[in-house]
Amino acid sequence: MVSTRHHPNDFSSPSTPTPAPKAGKELAASATGTRKWRHTPSVIATLWLSLSVPVVLWDASYVLFRPHSMPGGTLHYIWSPYALYGTIDYIYGWPAWNNRNGFTAAQSLMNLVETACYLFYLYVLFQYGITPSHGRGRKSKAAKQSRFLDLKKSVDGRLGAIALLVVFSGSVMTLSKTVLYEPGLSDIERDLKLKSP
Repeated sequence: MVSTRHHPNDFSSPSTPTPAPKAGKELAASATGTRKWRHTPSVIATLWLSLSVPVVLWDASYVLFRPHSMPGGTLHYIWSPYALYGTIDYIYGWPAWNNRNGFTAAQSLMNLVETACYLFYLYVLFQYGITPSHGRGRKSKAAKQSRFLDLKKSVDGRLGAIALLVVFSGSVMTLSKTVLYEPGLSDIERDLKLKSP
């Protein structure tokens, strides 16, 4: 504790009373010069997620509908490009299916979890996102409700923070699965090539 007994002057009372602290939205509205947190993804990231989600769903559905989705199956017409791909990457072809290798199905289930994270993020971004408005007048609106396919959106607040955390978690899952996928895949494919007729 600081002692003020030997201070040469007495402290004067404040000339203006200090207002009581405001709470909640009033505090945020009265704080001038401070910026509210806002997440604005790059257009490339938004486009990448928007295009990759349908492709991942198509790929995972091929794996999870095997053997009906494979060449000779009743649903193969939906996934006809996989007829060639299954001869190159044995993990998607008949050798892995005949050897009851579960790696591809496990990977596809993880892909679906990641895709759910990305879909939640895109939903929040497109449903609740706003587009900054850069008007020329003295008082322009800070933001406007954006159109559905407007790629330059931003989200703020608690929901925006949760969406950012979810998409980050999905990205970490994708990265870690990709790092683990490469070294183990060569061993699996080598074993499948040795077992295939």
